[in-house]
This record gives sequence, C-alpha cells and structure tokens, in this order.
Amino acid sequence: MPAKIRLQRHGKKGKAFYHIVIADGRAPRDGKFIEKIGTYNPNTNPATIELQFENALQWLKNGAQPTETARAILSYKGVLMKLHLDKGVAKGALTDEQAAAKLEKWLEDKNSKIEGKRTSLTSSMTDLQKKRMADEVAKNAARAAAIAAKNAPEPEPVAEVEVEVEETPVAVEEAPVVAEEAPVAVEETPVVAEEAPAAAETPAEEEGEKPAAE
Repeated sequence: MPAKIRLQRHGKKGKAFYHIVIADGRAPRDGKFIEKIGTYNPNTNPATIELQFENALQWLKNGAQPTETARAILSYKGVLMKLHLDKGVAKGALTDEQAAAKLEKWLEDKNSKIEGKRTSLTSSMTDLQKKRMADEVAKNAARAAAIAAKNAPEPEPVAEVEVEVEETPVAVEEAPVVAEEAPVAVEETPVVAEEAPAAAETPAEEEGEKPAAE
C-alpha cells in the first residue's frame, strides 16, 4: 500500500495542532510515521503552516497519496502547482525558466492575498479593541456616577409653612337688563276712496201734474 501524506493530531482539547507526516497507509492515524515534513496550526487566523517544500514535492513524485486536508495544505503552499509545472517541463510544454517564472508569479499573488487578509484582520482587531476600551470607559463612568449618587447625603426635609390666603370679595357689577321691546306690527287700514255724491236727483214730477203755463 502506498505511503500517505496526512495529519497527526497533537495539543489539547479545543486547541489542537497537527504534524504533517508521511506514514504507511495501514498505520493508525496517530501511530508511527516515516517522516515529519511540516506542521499545521489552525488556531491562528490565517492558519500557520510550516512545510518542507522540496520533501513534500519529492514524496508526491514518489507516489505518496495526500488526504483531503493534506491536499488542501499542499495546494495552499504551492506544492501541487510546482508538481503540475514539472510535469509540463517533462512533456516539453515548458522550459525550466518558464516554469520557475510561473511558480514565482503564483507565489507572489498568493502571498499578496495572505498579507491583505492579515492586514484586514489586524485593522478589524484594532477597531474592536478601541470599541471595547470606549465601552469599558463608559461603564466605569456610569458605575462611578451611581456610587457617588448612592453615597451623597440625603437633603434635609423642608418644613411646610402654612400660608393663609385672605380672600378678597369681588364685587360683581350686575349689568342692567334692558328689556327688548317686541316690535309692534302696525296694521295698515286700507284707504277706501269715497265716491263723490251723485247729483241730486230732481224729484220726478208727480204724475198728472203739468207744469203751469207761463
């Protein structure tokens, strides 16, 4: 059975760190190993990895099979990239100079990302510490104010003074009540025009009487 590149656990519960070892595939996880080629500490951010680059590369070329976690670590450190480039050189697709340049460029980009992450984490940690200090100062000030208020002497009670208020009679002037006269409706008497007396009727001559001859 081929050798394996895997992690061997060390440390205490909750704070474990690991050795990267070459071991027989039939050996137990934390049993005997052939060679130690690095360490892996996941308790830091980013994780701290120490790896013997050339030894890991040689073991891969000899057919050692990494576990899933060990493969991720080898990829992170560029060992798998180097193995890929060396295969290209062996096939004649690349020269040694081109392979070296590609690997150098890849490592620079990787390190730049790691440094960017580390800087961001440091800045965040600094801001967090400043906030914690400000909160602590505010809590201390509030606690001191509460203690001062508790220890302050209580004010003496003020004697109540009764004040007699003399009521002044208020003269209420009664306004004269003016009786409002109801308007009297004047009934207009219709004016009847008197007719002029008719001309005096001449008494009719008595019948049979004739006027006297002149």
